[in-house]
Amino acid sequence: MTSFVDRAVLHVKAGDGGHGCVSIHREKFKPFGGPDGGDGGHGGSVTLVVDPGVHTLLDFHFHPHQKAPKGAGGAGNDRDGANGATLELRVPDGTVVQSMDGEVLADLVGAGTKFELARGGRGGRGNASLANTKRKAPGFAELGEPGEEIDVVLELKSVADVGLVGFPSAGKSSLIAAISAARPKIADYPFTTLVPNLGVVQAGDETFTVADVPGLIPGAATGKGLGLEFLRHIERTSVLAHIVDTAALETERDPVSDIDAIEAELSAYGGLEDRPRLVVLNKIDVPDGRDLAEIMRPELEARGYTVHLVSAVSHEGLRELTFALAGLVKEHRLATPAPERTRIVIRPVAVDDSGFTIDRDDEGVFVVHGGAPERWVRQTNFDNDEAVGYLADRLARLGVETALKKAGAQPGDPVRIGPREFDWQPNQFGEEEYVPGNRGTDHRVEDPNQRIRAIDRKAMRAARRRPYEELSAAEPAGNDDF
Repeated sequence: MTSFVDRAVLHVKAGDGGHGCVSIHREKFKPFGGPDGGDGGHGGSVTLVVDPGVHTLLDFHFHPHQKAPKGAGGAGNDRDGANGATLELRVPDGTVVQSMDGEVLADLVGAGTKFELARGGRGGRGNASLANTKRKAPGFAELGEPGEEIDVVLELKSVADVGLVGFPSAGKSSLIAAISAARPKIADYPFTTLVPNLGVVQAGDETFTVADVPGLIPGAATGKGLGLEFLRHIERTSVLAHIVDTAALETERDPVSDIDAIEAELSAYGGLEDRPRLVVLNKIDVPDGRDLAEIMRPELEARGYTVHLVSAVSHEGLRELTFALAGLVKEHRLATPAPERTRIVIRPVAVDDSGFTIDRDDEGVFVVHGGAPERWVRQTNFDNDEAVGYLADRLARLGVETALKKAGAQPGDPVRIGPREFDWQPNQFGEEEYVPGNRGTDHRVEDPNQRIRAIDRKAMRAARRRPYEELSAAEPAGNDDF
């Protein structure tokens, strides 16, 4: 039997960009023909696409980890690496994408709607693209940028025109089976329906869909029973139909009290006050049920409800009911514009945006935030001194060094950009001109053997924090004389 899954946790990883290539063109009579390293390909992105042929999130329930292909690395002779293919994940119409904290990222409605969930990493440039008048033969290339990685929650809110609501065993499944081709499970015990059922109904020239929502009980809006799991499936409905069991054996129940209880749960859930309602008194094929329906009909009509007496077994009153539902659905469609696909919003960078910000954390480290600086650091090969010098030149041109001076940074203070932390040495790069040397070297970078080790950097940080800790310990406790 096909399973219905309306909530799934998805772990997505976009493809990493390919590394650029370091290559020098060589052929006969051309021992040094210049750099010809190609660029790496961009990593594949992960995109959600609404597909009308998909009706459940079952595939993501069994395969929660999705990963896009990587970009290929560059090669010599100016050959660029291939881009990774975009991974398109098909989702049902009405899928809501949320972060793990519950923030709504996208509401996907309409066939063909696309949402880029994770962007692939940029490919690194080869040394042919990095060549300029000073670096005529760069001995380094950029690394590929890692692809974005994100965990999201997918929730499906069924896009149906009519929602059938009512107590368990009120006959909702029997009714949807009688008026459509759907064949839900039907039995004589409560909570037979554990998943929503969708049926397509034809009434004259009108065609509409009906959602059979699992039975609701008092407290469903607060998580009692199955209601909280499936109330979201009636959020998008045009019409709500109360299905009432007029042949219930419980003597303390009556159609009015059942409707009042369901309305209380719908009100507690919220957002459904504007939906037109009608009441369906079911099981009039039972003599006691018909008598109770005739007795309660005037009271319900006095409340403003349109009441229909039907029998899902004998099909009595079903034709009138389907045409009444079709009329309400048609009115709603005429009054409501067709849903539009999700629009791509372009937000240009502000004129006065420098592209980065600088903060200082609790440990006294200056942290540089910004898309460009963090991306440059991720694409730098720190085992290559020439690549490190090129990174320093780019940061200096962007204004990071000037901003660090204004923020109060002193020589030797720790600075963190993305995953890398280093000791800041002002005016070491940018102002001093680059002098070509052996490939992969930069005379402005210290010998790696003379650099401060990680254990020494940790000790220096502890020494900087010690005066603040001693000052805090020396502060007197609160005055207890009062």
